[in-house]
Amino acid sequence: MTLHESIESLKKDLQHLHTYYETHEKPENKRDPAFFEYVKEETTPIYKKIKAWEQEALAFVKDREVRVHPQQVASTAENLELLLMHSYYIDVRKKRYMELYKSVEYVFDLLLKDLRAKNS
Repeated sequence: MTLHESIESLKKDLQHLHTYYETHEKPENKRDPAFFEYVKEETTPIYKKIKAWEQEALAFVKDREVRVHPQQVASTAENLELLLMHSYYIDVRKKRYMELYKSVEYVFDLLLKDLRAKNS
């Protein structure tokens, strides 16, 4: 998968997570083993995508003159992981959730612009 495809895929996942956050209630018992298994099943493939994206993005920003720094890539990967958990556990205020969301979108958009510039 190319970096562009990884970003597009994660953007779709991000939108799905946001919808889940908006439409579901906070779980009654965060320590419920059944809920934990459900979250684990849902999030494991996305965690793998995040790790793959992070490696691809780090290689891209390290080798080129781009607007994103390696530390921003690492921070964005962390923010994605936080969003992943906050989306299911709904344990953060909407304002904080949206700050994380917009931060991830911003870095994705910068990377996409740099990819387009490289390919043109």
